Amino acid sequence: MIKKKGRRRMWNSVVVLLIAAALFLAVGAEDPYLYFTWKVSYGTAAPLGVPQRVILVDGQFPGPNINSTTNNNIVINVFNELDEPFLFSWNGIQQRKNSWQDGVAGTNCPIQPGKNFTYHFQVKDQIGSFYYFPSLGMQKAVGGFGGLRVNSRLLIPVPFDPPADDFTVLINDWYAKDHKSLANALDGGRGIGVPVGVLINGKNRGDSPLFTMEAGKVYRYRVCNTGTKASLNFRIQGHVLKLVEMEGSHTVQNAYASLDLHLGQCLSVLVEADQAPADYYVVASSRFLKKELTATAIVRYAGSNGAPPAPEALPKAPVGWAWSLNQWRSFRWNLTASAARPNPQGSYHYGSIDIARTIRLSSSRAAAATSKKRFALNGVSHVDSATPLKLAEYFSVDGVFKYNLIGDVPPPPASSPITLAPNVIKIEHRSFVEIILENPEKSMQAYHLDGYAFFLVGMGPGKWSEASRKHYNLMDAVSKHSVQVFPGSWSAIMASFDNVGMWNLRSEVWERRYLGQQLYISIGNLEESLRDEYNVPENAIICGGAVGRPLPALYT
Repeated sequence: MIKKKGRRRMWNSVVVLLIAAALFLAVGAEDPYLYFTWKVSYGTAAPLGVPQRVILVDGQFPGPNINSTTNNNIVINVFNELDEPFLFSWNGIQQRKNSWQDGVAGTNCPIQPGKNFTYHFQVKDQIGSFYYFPSLGMQKAVGGFGGLRVNSRLLIPVPFDPPADDFTVLINDWYAKDHKSLANALDGGRGIGVPVGVLINGKNRGDSPLFTMEAGKVYRYRVCNTGTKASLNFRIQGHVLKLVEMEGSHTVQNAYASLDLHLGQCLSVLVEADQAPADYYVVASSRFLKKELTATAIVRYAGSNGAPPAPEALPKAPVGWAWSLNQWRSFRWNLTASAARPNPQGSYHYGSIDIARTIRLSSSRAAAATSKKRFALNGVSHVDSATPLKLAEYFSVDGVFKYNLIGDVPPPPASSPITLAPNVIKIEHRSFVEIILENPEKSMQAYHLDGYAFFLVGMGPGKWSEASRKHYNLMDAVSKHSVQVFPGSWSAIMASFDNVGMWNLRSEVWERRYLGQQLYISIGNLEESLRDEYNVPENAIICGGAVGRPLPALYT
């Protein structure tokens, strides 16, 4: 008979072996894969009551939700059944070392009608709420977008208890016009005006419940502004919104009655079902437009009689952009959260890193040589080239673009005629850069940077100066990928440019982006190593001047 001490030693040895085997399998196994096959097609919907053509993804408007976990490999085979070229882009997914999958005109040849292309990217070291969208032309204005969530792995706790359910809410403005007519208006030198409505998950009004909650439980709402023109305010009648995550970063958990989401922004709130069982309004309304546009949906408590809420109880939106600026000042990064950080290289100690370069980008509008309205950054209005910029750079195709047509400081507006050209700037690999986005105009603006999370350290009215740095948040600014710039104001971001590739910095006001208010940032791979950048994918679509060119020597 084995003695108790002997049995205990033997059992401990077995446990150690089992743990070691599990660790070996965890280290040796490849990260999981998620596979999707999507058909992108036209369909008919009536979000404002009048049937119109929209873009469907896998037959859905909005498109299907991608539910992934950090480090998952996502493989999506996209079939283009439209009558025009198409690309998907992944708003906020950083695509480490892999701008080949970014899905914008400067990095990818489009998927032609009747053809397909398979995207393959990894949601590496990310958590949070994101979305995908069509990046060409004005297609985003008629659908093709959907939610993309990245969950934390079970072994990495998040700073709140698991919710009873997890809801995706896509809010956007709506023009009720075909995307081709919108593009034709812009090409003809005309504007597209203001939107005519707002949607919540593809509808302006919802009679049946959008979501159901049980009294006493807590729910997570992931909300994204996928629109093309307007900042939007989100609120739920009678309920408090506890902010817990913003564009891949856990936040200090402050409570709000409503939250402004500017173009391209996503966030997560926890909502406790602590009211009497009934129906309650979910509300999204436009901000900073001359006329307020509103959409409503219904959230129902389980077991209630389903009576609709009284219209007069509809919660009101805030007024003025100063309110929104002050709300932004209350957002703080949760530095104690143990989940995946969006910048694992350590640049979250950003306040102690020396700034290698300051770039000031100022928006402007004017008539270019074509006598048609254009928008620009530092006097250059971006024009897409037949050869995507990334392919031109990779295959050494001459004559496609020139680096650094703009300087680090904007020219005086009075003497800065707009130049039409591909707008590409080079930033040194692994340099820590401060970018100032200046808005001298009277309208609200917003920007997004692909491939990176940056720190939104400051914003304020008037012109930026070096003295403005005294008011920066150099401790716990939220790491994110989109930024609003209020009228007549500036916003300052900081980023460690350690992700090799060609990355799009664009206006999220889609009319302005379409007419040139964007640029690309080239981060070179001097060592030509797979440690820094992947090779061109074997299935990459080759077009323009890159056709027939021999592949460069592969990185090793």
